[in-house]
Amino acid sequence: MTIFRFLRAHKLNFLIALVLLFAQANFELTLPGIMSDIVDVGIGQGGIASPVPEQIGSDDLSRVELFLTDKEAAHIESSYSAPDASGVRTFTGTEQDRETIEGPMAEAEAIVYQVDQSASGDALADASGAGNLASGSLSDLRGQLIEKLGDTDGSLVRSRAIQYVEQAYRDAGVDLGRVQSDYLVRQGLIMLGIALASAACAILAALNASRTSATIARDLRHELFEHVLDYSPAEMNKFSAASLITRATNDIQQIQMVTVMCLRIVLFAPCMGLGAVVRVLSTPTGMEWILVVAIVAIAIAIGVLMGATLPKFKIMQSLVDRNNLVAREILTGIMPIRAFGRQQYEEERYDRANRELTATYIFTNRCMTLLMPVMMIVMNATTVGIVWFGAQGVDAGSLQVGTLMAYINYVMQVIMSFMILTMISVMLPRASVAADRVQEVLDTATSIRDPEPQARVSREGDEGWRGVVEYHDVTFSYPDADVPTLEHISFTAEPGRTTAIIGSTGCGKSTLVQLIPRLYDVTEGAITLDGVDIRTIDLAELRRTIGYVPQQRMLFSGTIKSNIKFGDEAMDDDAMVEAACIAQAVEFIDAKPEGYDSPISQGGSNVSGGQNQRLSIARALAIHPKVLVFDDSFSALDYKTDATLRAELARSSAGAAIIIVAQRIATIMHADEILVLDEGRIVGRGTHEELLRTCPEYLEIAKSQLSESELGLAGGYAGDAAAPASVQKGGER
Repeated sequence: MTIFRFLRAHKLNFLIALVLLFAQANFELTLPGIMSDIVDVGIGQGGIASPVPEQIGSDDLSRVELFLTDKEAAHIESSYSAPDASGVRTFTGTEQDRETIEGPMAEAEAIVYQVDQSASGDALADASGAGNLASGSLSDLRGQLIEKLGDTDGSLVRSRAIQYVEQAYRDAGVDLGRVQSDYLVRQGLIMLGIALASAACAILAALNASRTSATIARDLRHELFEHVLDYSPAEMNKFSAASLITRATNDIQQIQMVTVMCLRIVLFAPCMGLGAVVRVLSTPTGMEWILVVAIVAIAIAIGVLMGATLPKFKIMQSLVDRNNLVAREILTGIMPIRAFGRQQYEEERYDRANRELTATYIFTNRCMTLLMPVMMIVMNATTVGIVWFGAQGVDAGSLQVGTLMAYINYVMQVIMSFMILTMISVMLPRASVAADRVQEVLDTATSIRDPEPQARVSREGDEGWRGVVEYHDVTFSYPDADVPTLEHISFTAEPGRTTAIIGSTGCGKSTLVQLIPRLYDVTEGAITLDGVDIRTIDLAELRRTIGYVPQQRMLFSGTIKSNIKFGDEAMDDDAMVEAACIAQAVEFIDAKPEGYDSPISQGGSNVSGGQNQRLSIARALAIHPKVLVFDDSFSALDYKTDATLRAELARSSAGAAIIIVAQRIATIMHADEILVLDEGRIVGRGTHEELLRTCPEYLEIAKSQLSESELGLAGGYAGDAAAPASVQKGGER
């Protein structure tokens, strides 16, 4: 899965998580065994854990040795001290000695206890006490007597042996209450220590998982953001801003959440489940079939659930994209929505998108909530089955209560592990979709790339760029477009000259100038800067040479100063003020109480359209570019400000090539050369006066905006057949 690919750079953290969770699982699986010992030994056996007593009277030990071989009796004798004044002997051997003598001694003690309960018990005691029976004299009968007890798993022998040890402790004057309390306190402290160790592992594992997942999310957001910054408009249009925002926030959040669960729960569940299965199989109770039935029931529930929810999870993220897109459109277009009274329509449109997403969420959540009661039914039914059949074993004496309790715990751990994996398996599909969406962005390379180092041309420094921009038979088509947007465009923009571009809406004017800073690359032909193909110039160097004011104005949150200095934060304040003066922005800046430190909201929403436009122009002028491109950048200015700005621009940027895209004739009529575009082709070029005489398309635009006196035409031109009679005069003033 794609989501696990993001863990490759964090192998050490993955290993740490695995070690910690394995340790935690082992600690937690040890606790039921200790609980079983507390119930069976601490309570059921009075704290007597071993058939080898710590203290025993000489007579009681002698009776036990009657049923042992000479070698076994000798080993026991060497493991106990000499009798004290009261005839009590103390165990002094090692733990290895205890393990060696525990089996035969338990059998002998069980026989002696059984004999004591019969009528011959007193006779055996009298005979051994009078010395009529020697040590080991009855060892050959031990196997037969044990077989007669009918003990198949050794539990009955051990139980009888413990009862004999209890009687021996009484005979030796040992405080049985102290033995029991010491055992319970000792086991309780061990349990507490293991529980604390398990908690420490859990805390460290959670800390490791949280830090690792947060680091992965941080790195992904940073990588995604850097990658998107390199995108050209073609890639931005492919994904859309709403989708990219969703991928950078919601999708990465899904990845972070599932990564935490993978490092904390997904790894823990198999460790716990496998360990519990091993302990279940190592505890012979004859009830393993109950666990098999429970696992099959869980597997069926998982299969049905996954089959119902997987298709929904695959479309959920696209519905989130759609919901964000609609919300973003409404918030961005709130002014025209209010102006045209379309609030009700937009509310209904958002409601449709929201309801579709909500219905999908509700369906998947209902399926997920259905899982819990199913699991609880399986768990409770399993518990009832184990208690029912286990009680029969307890009644028959083949199973102890503590062992049954531990067995129930182990089976519950196995079922809980499957339930955890099931819950994760429900969340993984959505996270996998999110990971694929993020990876898709990371795998999509920008179509605008820096040239290879060996082919790169640079003139920054002493030589510098002059700013001669030349189009050589340029043709351009948008991705997946049926026809070219621009065809066979050729012209030259030289320093000290103003080249203007005009044409009807949608004829390709903005596309034409977007090719200069390589927002798009030409499909055919070439664009050169000082005779050098711009595709061989470093992108950063190329864009430092060009001052571009886009048609869609955009100011960034900050201050007026930070926006004007956006192209070069190191520029001095004098250069900033000069740029503002040329852009005719000083008047409204000085009128603000904080001047250049006045705050600018996101997108420039707290300034008017004209102020926004002038600040955008000042930002482009401040870097002193060799090529100035204005894409319909004077449309929000009044005629007086427009004329003053262009005059200042001609004075201050005399050494730069100026390219102006405009809809207003008044903005470009004094340009050195005007290009007229129509359906992606140049249909006219020349000065204002020349185009009025030679270009019908230009004349049509001029007549729609200027009066006859402003056109300065002879009467013949006013009625020229090239201008349609339907053209309305006056236009935008």
